[in-house]
This record gives sequence, structure tokens and C-alpha cells, in this order.
Amino acid sequence: MKKDNCIFCKIANGDIPSRKLYEDDNFVVIMDLGPATKGHSLIIPKDHYANLYEMPADLAGEAMKLAQKMAIKMTDALKADGFNLVQNNGEVAGQTVFHFHLHLIPRYKEDAPCITWTPQTVSGDELDAIKDTILK
Repeated sequence: MKKDNCIFCKIANGDIPSRKLYEDDNFVVIMDLGPATKGHSLIIPKDHYANLYEMPADLAGEAMKLAQKMAIKMTDALKADGFNLVQNNGEVAGQTVFHFHLHLIPRYKEDAPCITWTPQTVSGDELDAIKDTILK
């Protein structure tokens, strides 16, 4: 399924040129045009899913297997010191293109990108209440 007005559908299906690192029947891996670090790339499914919530579980699993394969290859080839996998769902979470994609971000000791948050202080009772809400 391809969505006509989706830029990632157009890239994944070859309508817009990209710098491909990998392609199979379900996915394409392309270099990000606005990279956080050297080698920053994206795993994009060829079919359109707005986010992780819409994606079939088996395909999400295949995306993670591909992420592992690419992270190993990229870490070795680029002599990276670490690696981030980043996947955002919804505008408030930082998603800007509403076609599922998984960021592959090689990390280097001298790089500046920061993917972090400020830890909150919560009580045991609060954690238990949240756990109970999730498990209902």
C-alpha cells in the first residue's frame, strides 16, 4: 500500500532518488539528508504505516532484525563508538514524517547530538498505580 502524498512512500518506492544502503521486498534503508551524525540513516517500510501502532507486529519485528544487522555493519564500517535506534510516534514524541521510520544513528565520542531526558522522581505508590493502569 502506497500513499500518494507521502514523501517516504515516494522514496521507498523509488519515485524520489535516495542514497540506499539496503533494500529488500519490505524495506529500504536510506541515508538521512539532515543527519545527526556521520552515517545517520533510516529504515523505511515500502508499505505505508503512519506509525508503530499501525504496523503489523511481524513487520515491526523484521524492522528490528534489520536494525540489528545495519547497526553491526555501520558500527564496524564507520568505527562508531556506540549506536542509537530512535523511533518516534506522534508529533509530541518528535515524529515529523507520518510514515513509520526507524533512525539508525551511529555515535562517536566527539559527537554532539543528545538523545536523553531528565529523570523524574516518582514514589513506589505512583509506579504501582501506573503499572496497574497499564496491566488492566
